Amino acid sequence: MEDNTFKYNWYAIRVKSRSEKKVFFDLEEQKIEAYLPMQRKLRQWSDRKKWVEMPLISGYVFVYISRKEYESVLKIYNVVSYIYFEGKAAIIREEDINLLKRMLGQVEVAIEITAEQFRPGQKVEIVAGPLLGVIGELIDFKGKDKVALRIPPLGYTVLLEAPGKNLRSYSPS
Repeated sequence: MEDNTFKYNWYAIRVKSRSEKKVFFDLEEQKIEAYLPMQRKLRQWSDRKKWVEMPLISGYVFVYISRKEYESVLKIYNVVSYIYFEGKAAIIREEDINLLKRMLGQVEVAIEITAEQFRPGQKVEIVAGPLLGVIGELIDFKGKDKVALRIPPLGYTVLLEAPGKNLRSYSPS
């Protein structure tokens, strides 16, 4: 039987509302590698507008841990639970974390996260621009063509704007 005590994986943890940044800093303080995807958004108050850094996926923080740190993550204040899939803490693929990092690194690409489930549509591949090679479903959302990329264990869909000229039909070879 394989010993996974020291094998590291990415996991998603659910945190209490509006405590993502605090949990992220608490994880860092305990020397636990964490990732909190952040995005700048323009917020409107009654008297002014202001750019603020907000979590891309509210209520979630990603941790890169081994089984050894599993329990210590749950002991951090404001951590609710791991995200489970088929009765086990869902392992998030490193490729999905890297894709989020890559998308957030592109300032000219608008990104949205939605819990809305979309009907299966035409698969497309981005053939130009900063997200070259990314494959997703083409949907019509708020009047603009966007590519939907699913992150299965989370049940969320990543929406990003991609001009039609940068897309082509995708069929696996």
